[in-house]
Amino acid sequence: MPADTFDFEEPIAVLLKEVEAMRLMPQTPDRRAAIGRLEARAEELRAEIYQHLDRWQRVLVARHPGRPFTLDYIERLFTEFTELAGDRRFGDDKAIITGLARFHGRPVVVMGHQKGGRDTKEKIFRNFGYAKPEGYRKALRVLKLAEKFQRPVMIFVDTPAAYPGIESEERGVAEAIALNLREMTVLDVPIVVLVCGEGGSGGALGLAIGDRVLMQEFAVYSVIPPEGCAAILWRDSKRKVEAAEALRLAAGDLLSLGLVDEIVKEPPGGAHSDHASAMALVDAALERHLSEIEAMTPAARLDARYAKFRAMGRLGQAYTDDAGQPARADDGSVSAAPERT
Repeated sequence: MPADTFDFEEPIAVLLKEVEAMRLMPQTPDRRAAIGRLEARAEELRAEIYQHLDRWQRVLVARHPGRPFTLDYIERLFTEFTELAGDRRFGDDKAIITGLARFHGRPVVVMGHQKGGRDTKEKIFRNFGYAKPEGYRKALRVLKLAEKFQRPVMIFVDTPAAYPGIESEERGVAEAIALNLREMTVLDVPIVVLVCGEGGSGGALGLAIGDRVLMQEFAVYSVIPPEGCAAILWRDSKRKVEAAEALRLAAGDLLSLGLVDEIVKEPPGGAHSDHASAMALVDAALERHLSEIEAMTPAARLDARYAKFRAMGRLGQAYTDDAGQPARADDGSVSAAPERT
């Protein structure tokens, strides 16, 4: 199998290898028909396999090196992109991309994590998507520019976590992320977030506060990577498959918990198998949600964003106001949080 083929894709690889062998033979009408049947069967099998992935397999797909990165989305979905670099305090973090662009003719601000390219040199240059404090401060600087010039913000989340090295701690990574969380909740422009790959820990959350948080079908979003979870809970990172199940990090899990607003479908075989189709689906979802948000008044938009994040984590108890009293609707009834499983 090719190096980037997963074990669970082996039945597909066998069929495609047979197709490749048949293409090397003299082509006759019967052989071309047989090739067509094998290719159709491979596509059917791919769709069937990807409909029944377990959570660890979804983690593997989310990490696939062939998935579109932030710069791929910027190149295909936006025009007139101009990168803005540096946090004006320490330096420029290459793991986070920020800049000005146009989306369907609208002037917007676009940003996101960049894990790297398709080669090791580029991955090292981007620190494999592990952002440092200056990356989050750069993002906040550009977010403030978006607010000043009233430009909607489009964000692509794809990182294992924030960089945990000593220099990151020395420069205040926890404070940088916390400040972004606070400021993004009250930023007075529309914000649409897409978790497009691996949404890991506070490194993801530091860019993931928005009016709408979307998630691609085979992306993952979790408080910690499965390997780290297993190492902490069981002192054994090999129990990562078990940890992935416990973390409930798949798109369907996040939607059922109310942590994301919509799952953006991917082509059969994942976004890495068909960039054009995956980006068309993302483009349509971003356009639709941005149009809906822009139709809201600023006050209504901010109120909805506040309510959205305040409601997270409440499992069946009544909502309360800031004074700790039960929140009441206009008719005087107590507003209860939805039951979640």
